Amino acid sequence: MISLPDDVLARIDAQATERGTTRSATIRELAEAGLGERQRRLSERMVALEGQATGHGGNVVAELKEGRPG
Repeated sequence: MISLPDDVLARIDAQATERGTTRSATIRELAEAGLGERQRRLSERMVALEGQATGHGGNVVAELKEGRPG
């Protein structure tokens, strides 16, 4: 069960009627499309940032090794 504002539900019902499908099928299709679009945008952002990211915490491993006894 989900709650949606009446105006959104009316738009979903109108699309379902246009497509000749059920309300549930239309909501499922819209959700899948929206989630796919979000994933696509995140992937594009990751590709755009490739090579720009640096390590977290500096050079911690080297500092730890330097501090170890012989």
